[in-house]
Amino acid sequence: MDDAKNLHDIFNTLKKRAGMIGLLTILAIVVSGVVSFFLVTPSYETTTQILVSRSQSESTELANEDVQTDLQLISTYSDIIKSPAILEQVKIKLGLPYSVAELNQKITVSASENSQVLNISATDEEPGTAVRIANTTAEVLIAEIPKLMNVENVSLLYAAVLNENASPLKPDILLNLAIAAAIGLMIGVSAAFLFEYLDTTIKNGQDIKASLGVPVLALISPISEQEKAADWPSIKREEV
Repeated sequence: MDDAKNLHDIFNTLKKRAGMIGLLTILAIVVSGVVSFFLVTPSYETTTQILVSRSQSESTELANEDVQTDLQLISTYSDIIKSPAILEQVKIKLGLPYSVAELNQKITVSASENSQVLNISATDEEPGTAVRIANTTAEVLIAEIPKLMNVENVSLLYAAVLNENASPLKPDILLNLAIAAAIGLMIGVSAAFLFEYLDTTIKNGQDIKASLGVPVLALISPISEQEKAADWPSIKREEV
């Protein structure tokens, strides 16, 4: 019984404050939309793939050993790609206004487990610049690996291309709006229960019983203007 009463009270509170909850939710969505559309600079991402694999050996056993060696070198190549030795050349070739440290933040290197494919992803405010950074980084790596590691086992697998209808990686407007709606809803619900808790006015018999601890013997219902007008002639006749 108490559980049902509590649920009823919760439902009544939400119903009573529905306007405020809806207003806060809409306000949060509007703020998120304004920030996403006008204040956050779009960021585009593109990926170039390189293959870490040397030419096939005549012996199958040697070929398997080469594959294992190449897989072990993937981590080393990932560090080399983001090293100043590579990024400084990328910066000079493209004439980028970024420092090596800033360029490092724009490049991400990844590889699947037991895969000889290395993904070089670049992000930038301009999609064309992101493509050039990714491709140039791969080109510099392929040129420098024989000098740095004394091996020739890196080749270009897939070059990044410029997509005219590229969608920005950031901001994710739909995700931001969904998160804002959820946050606005939570704030609205929390505020509704807070205001209800702080509201100490007595509104009905239950409030009187809860506040004073005494039973309610009778209630005087309010009389509308229509009821007053309807009862007034009969009251006059009784007085006469």
